[in-house]
Amino acid sequence: MPRNAHFRFKQFTVRQDQCAMKVCTDACVLGAWADVEDADRILDIGAGTGLLSLMVAQRNSYAMIDAVEIDAEAFYQAGENVEQSPFHDRITLFHSAVQEFVSDHLYDVIITNPPFFQSDLLSPIDKKNIAHHAKSLDFEELLVAIERLLKPEGKFNILFPVDEGERFAEKAEQAGWKLTRKLTLFHQEDKKAFRLLMLFQRVEFAHNVHVEPDLHIYETDGVTHDPRFRELLKAFYLKF
Repeated sequence: MPRNAHFRFKQFTVRQDQCAMKVCTDACVLGAWADVEDADRILDIGAGTGLLSLMVAQRNSYAMIDAVEIDAEAFYQAGENVEQSPFHDRITLFHSAVQEFVSDHLYDVIITNPPFFQSDLLSPIDKKNIAHHAKSLDFEELLVAIERLLKPEGKFNILFPVDEGERFAEKAEQAGWKLTRKLTLFHQEDKKAFRLLMLFQRVEFAHNVHVEPDLHIYETDGVTHDPRFRELLKAFYLKF
């Protein structure tokens, strides 16, 4: 996906020139895939450009959405993106680290594309460290925040690179969460998997694990979008 100053979707536009984390295909997949049905209150942890909040607002026409973002420039740009969208009356942004975020209510659903690459070398650019690395939010802190902010019967949707996701799933299980839905994302069939999308619930509320068929962005020619990918994103992408 091109790293333009803005990215136009069917119902909203995301401006991103002030954000370290640009609109990317895997985040779009999370926004289209996440379980947000029947949720009255949704929390977006690490809002970035506001992409996930906007996608979720389009999919769930009545939910009130809170979005937390630690980086000041991303927070202000997300605010502009939200204000200029059809969903501005249902999305509220908070400039805060999630560890310090306090809400007067609990959430039915949490969605997050968190900092990752916990073991990778740090970039010399601090903003990218915050966005790409678990420098400001590690697995344990994220799980504590989710435990504190989610309703007992609530669900959280999360996106990680494959290795990080497998490590996170282990820690989540140790903390009393059960993986109930999982999708593995590939660029195309002959490439390695590069993202895991996961849905967790507390063990006492969880049922069977639903492992979905692998999703490929492209067919084997590397150019034509896979039909399942097109179907998932057709409500958002102009080209579909």
